[in-house]
Amino acid sequence: MNRSLYGGDHHAFADAARRFVDRSILPRHDEIIEQKYIPRDVWREAGRHGFLGLEVPESYGGGGAEDFRFNAILTEELSRVSVAMASAFGIHSDIVAPYLVHLTTEEQKRRWLPGFCSGEIVTAIAMSEPAAGSDLGGITTTARAEGSDWILNGSKTFITNGYNADLVVVAAKTDPDKRAKGITLLAVEAGMPGFDRGRRLDKVGQPEADTAELFFTDVRVPAENVIGEVDRGFIHMMEMLPQERLNAAVSNLAHARYIFDETLEYAAQRKAFGERIGSFQYNKFILAEMATELDVTQAFLDSAVAAHTEGSLTDIDAAKAKWWTADVQNRVLDRCVQLHGGYGYMNEYRVARAWKDARVTRIWAGSNEIMKEMIGRSLGF
Repeated sequence: MNRSLYGGDHHAFADAARRFVDRSILPRHDEIIEQKYIPRDVWREAGRHGFLGLEVPESYGGGGAEDFRFNAILTEELSRVSVAMASAFGIHSDIVAPYLVHLTTEEQKRRWLPGFCSGEIVTAIAMSEPAAGSDLGGITTTARAEGSDWILNGSKTFITNGYNADLVVVAAKTDPDKRAKGITLLAVEAGMPGFDRGRRLDKVGQPEADTAELFFTDVRVPAENVIGEVDRGFIHMMEMLPQERLNAAVSNLAHARYIFDETLEYAAQRKAFGERIGSFQYNKFILAEMATELDVTQAFLDSAVAAHTEGSLTDIDAAKAKWWTADVQNRVLDRCVQLHGGYGYMNEYRVARAWKDARVTRIWAGSNEIMKEMIGRSLGF
């Protein structure tokens, strides 16, 4: 089905993003997998081509696009490599960016945004904790006031870009008695005494993504590193989460689409019992179901991207897009593995790696169960 979401400028941008991926990422993908993080020169190359600050005003070195469709295009192109590459860049460009653009002071913008856009500053956001994932109100990391500073203590886990980030947006309880209503966002910078990185986490999939534990022991964070308003961090996060979930949804579906297309080609070439495996009725029906599910889901997701671009996407529709695309992605990839037979279980085949990479999408950005809980509450239950 033809998509009407993108216009001429978007298609030109897609061509540029595709060239960047083909030239700067695909040839080094094996290297990135082996070292388990994206090299700094790749970040800087992305910055030189204007891919890191799409929604950052031009006065701070960004693209000033104010059009999420450009973000979606970049995510789709990065998902062609892997969902991990889309995640790592998305954390920086789609998820941290709104905090730095909309919640910071003029001084903070001038201090952080030029490096953010150039790739000199790599960012992460630290919400999840060992005992608090989707339940942001249950975080135990604290920050107590001491003079004009905040003394930060606690730990975070599952933090994408965490091991190599130069600036981490940390959610901390500044008024523990208020639970969710007492959270503040603090910008913790590399080199601050007491800020330590744990091991790079050994995940089932997505080896390219630098995912780490972070530890804060009496980290003195100056008042000028508070992002947004004190004790309003939870509200700030709730306002930003729809874009995070939309970014995940775009990546989920694009990733599944690329692997489906490769599987379709495989089914047309691979033979069994003298026939192409795609010509067997059962396999043909499976391929038809996947093609339909991907197209129908794309139509809803494109509507969600258009709504977000117009500023009308609700948190409930973002939750729908997130959980549904994650489920579709995992169903499609599981079937793609099956259609590849034994080869689908071999790491040398992209379908096997994609299958492993995708499993976490039903967990991160708010688990699918939490998304359904939100949607259910919106229905009056």
